[in-house]
Amino acid sequence: MAHKIINIIKKMILFHEKTFTYYLLDNFKGGYLAMKKLLLASIFSISFIMLAACGSDGASGESDGDSSLLEELQEKGTVKVGFANEKPYGYENDDGELTGASVDTAKAVFAELGIDEVDGHLADYDQLVPGLNANKFDAITSGMAITPERCESAAFAEPDMKYGEGLIVKKGNPLDLHSYEDIADNPDVSVAIMSGATEIDFVQSEGVDEGQIETVSDIPATFSAVESGRADATTGTEMTIKMALESAGEENLEFVEDFEQPPINGVPSYGAVAFHPDNEELLEAFNEKLAELKEDGTIAEVLEKNGFSEESNMVEDGVTAEKVCSEEVYEQ
Repeated sequence: MAHKIINIIKKMILFHEKTFTYYLLDNFKGGYLAMKKLLLASIFSISFIMLAACGSDGASGESDGDSSLLEELQEKGTVKVGFANEKPYGYENDDGELTGASVDTAKAVFAELGIDEVDGHLADYDQLVPGLNANKFDAITSGMAITPERCESAAFAEPDMKYGEGLIVKKGNPLDLHSYEDIADNPDVSVAIMSGATEIDFVQSEGVDEGQIETVSDIPATFSAVESGRADATTGTEMTIKMALESAGEENLEFVEDFEQPPINGVPSYGAVAFHPDNEELLEAFNEKLAELKEDGTIAEVLEKNGFSEESNMVEDGVTAEKVCSEEVYEQ
């Protein structure tokens, strides 16, 4: 930065020298003496500006292009993470603290990188990726499923969990719904789904018409839609809706225990933390520490603590973000 300022000063001095010379020679006797004094004053003033500019270059908190985001986060000790309020992946507990399986995993990995504080920011699920690309967050997490579409806009870390789908209906399951196909077979049946969730694509791939789908802002809103009669069912990731139903204490709704998992790409889903595509160094460093925590059992402990099981929800060896993005993992 300083060498650019110096070059600018040189040009300014040359400009002043020519300008003052012509002016003084035309208008004053002893013009050279006067010019020398004015040039010295100009050089002094410009040098002062240069020093001030150089001194403020690193004080504004902005990167000068020589440091990476990883280095900046390590220096600050804080990372800004976007999350959707979706239990048990990423949510605020009763004390207003950010917690959940995905969040705890991210905290553990970032701590290994020397970044001890996770600054959580709540956002609607369908605003996480746009917010990441607008640099509102350094990373996003909430058990977000890796999908080919999302892989075009975000750089996913290696998956840290896997999970299936679930279905909630009115008490007694009056319409006898046990699969997405059951919903598709009855055009009068409607299903409420959280906006931006992968389940929208899942149900449509099983034949559910777009007109049968009502999108809402979050999980509680899906329950309200079913309970009020605006929808006949709601679907989401198995653990999310099952635990949310237990917490809500909704007596008029029930979880379909014998729900049939759809035989489609994307099921099971693989969840991971995501970064801006430009932050490759941060992504690689995160993956390195994540692999270590998988190896020493930390990730399995995080899953168990948050209601998951190592047997059902731990990612198999050989499953990578790249294979999930390309859907190669579903061809095995």
